[in-house]
Amino acid sequence: MADLSHVDYWVFDLDNTIYPAECNLFAQVDVRIGEYIARTLDLPHDKARHMQKGFFRQYGTTMQGLMEEYGIDPHHFMNYVHDIDYSQLPDSTDLDEALKRLEGPKYIFTNGSVKHAEAVLQQLGVAARFADIFDIAAANFHPKPQEPFYDLFLDRHGMDPAATVLIEDMAINLKPAHDRGMTTVHVHTSSDWAMNGHDADYVHHSTDNLIAFLNRVSA
Repeated sequence: MADLSHVDYWVFDLDNTIYPAECNLFAQVDVRIGEYIARTLDLPHDKARHMQKGFFRQYGTTMQGLMEEYGIDPHHFMNYVHDIDYSQLPDSTDLDEALKRLEGPKYIFTNGSVKHAEAVLQQLGVAARFADIFDIAAANFHPKPQEPFYDLFLDRHGMDPAATVLIEDMAINLKPAHDRGMTTVHVHTSSDWAMNGHDADYVHHSTDNLIAFLNRVSA
């Protein structure tokens, strides 16, 4: 089990990680992605939905598949799919306090956009706790778990992977972090896809409650 007592950098995925999956915020994004495909490619909604999920499994994100096969503008795509209601995310004093007690800078590491991450963090009341947001545009649109995402992030901040923790709900996104020497934490959800690989050796720690986990670490 990897040690968490000498951590300099705390890195968090955004959706279904920094907030509980039960908030169901990403369900809105999911619907918007299907709508975007249907409208942009003039497809029935059932075919658009099938394409959406197929691209997600094949490319890591639906957007990557649309870029590769249809040349869509990623910025237009993200602006459309993140036009959602963030009010269902509760202000989280408990999360703010848990992050405050962690020593070292904290970062968001997301396949989404900076704009989306900023809206989420603001609604949760924790925006001031994060030193930077690294999004898919900063990774030149290479989504997790593609390796450039991790290398560009580490290079950007000059991080020592051995002193860095990555916390994610998608277990497979932890493998490249593990391969680079980072400590990994998997946040369990009810999604079979997100749980795929949760028992692999590249997962060092697991939790079904992020705030409780962070409080245990800081204690």
